[in-house]
Amino acid sequence: MEEILMNAEIEMTTAIENMEKRFLNIRAGRANPAMLDGIMVNYYGVDTPIKQLATISIPEARQLCIKPFDKSSIGAVEKAIYESNIGITPNNNGEMIILNIPALTEETRRGYVKQAKEYSEDCKIVLRNIRQDANNDIKKLEVTEDEKKNAQDDVQELINKYNKIVDEKFKEKEKELLTV
Repeated sequence: MEEILMNAEIEMTTAIENMEKRFLNIRAGRANPAMLDGIMVNYYGVDTPIKQLATISIPEARQLCIKPFDKSSIGAVEKAIYESNIGITPNNNGEMIILNIPALTEETRRGYVKQAKEYSEDCKIVLRNIRQDANNDIKKLEVTEDEKKNAQDDVQELINKYNKIVDEKFKEKEKELLTV
């Protein structure tokens, strides 16, 4: 029974971490190197993450500078950013690529909050599935009905705890997105 609860908690923690990673891709009008996560550059025939090809710095609150280690790859980096559909046009000055992050409109902010809400709801669905799996595993155990009931109560306490964490993380992200 302890093993079922431990596995459920590990899976729930992983679900929260995945939601937080998805939140990083929602931009809040400020420069954040995480915006470039997932963008792959075709570097000598191999898809490589930008982080491995360049240094990424933030000279101003709404600006990212990407300076490739190998200057011959600057065109490939620029092309990858342009094709990634992050909504920012790269400016290439021959040495580095500068991304100017536009200020968010109220409508865009609301859209991002809606997207964050969807991510948090997805996470809650995953948590409910984990609870259901754990409860099914508990039902299969050969123990007394009282022990099964207590174990299911423990699983419910776990999901309540993690649902609360999801709500707190969403509120943080919502506040970040709506702050001008």
